[in-house]
Amino acid sequence: MRLLAIEQTRSPQGKLRLRFDSGEAMLVLPAVVADLSLRPGMDIPDAARASLEAAAGSASAKERAVRILSAATVSRAELEHRLRQKGESPENARQAVEWLDGLSLLDDEAAARQIVRSGTAKGYGAARIRQMLYAKHIPRELWDEALAELPEQDDAIDAFLQKRFRGRQPDRTEIRRAADALLRRGHAWGDIRRALERYDPDFPEE
Repeated sequence: MRLLAIEQTRSPQGKLRLRFDSGEAMLVLPAVVADLSLRPGMDIPDAARASLEAAAGSASAKERAVRILSAATVSRAELEHRLRQKGESPENARQAVEWLDGLSLLDDEAAARQIVRSGTAKGYGAARIRQMLYAKHIPRELWDEALAELPEQDDAIDAFLQKRFRGRQPDRTEIRRAADALLRRGHAWGDIRRALERYDPDFPEE
């Protein structure tokens, strides 16, 4: 198989298009072309084609992993999951994660703390933040330490109620709806009830 041309594309990642005399084409990152010293007119044996495809897949996964990591703090498991969702093969996704881990660029503990801070800033309670930790593939053995940084929930609940009621005395229906909303945000019933008693001292236990 002969490489006929190496063409520029409009890919945001600057990928190049390799065109072969078989009519096939392949998109690769410039690093693959440089690493394999590819040039128009060179013959690529069938055995080397597999190596070229493997190199292209590996480079693609690594480049995508770097872009994901540069946009947000992610755990090892979440990064691998997202790479596979984007179409990278399981092997290339795993290797990309191992590569970044070897460069000390992945930190599951830091990711867990960041998720707790994010949930706290949104006014979520512990139960909702646990859901976030699960969804982000944080190892369970890191949950307790990260959640230890969660502040007391009274202030978050009070802030939510003040914003919802806007300084007026709510009726029982409004109070029940507020309680339901706080439960959905992951706050404990005991904390919610103590806060609502300031608006309705006879608010029921359940």
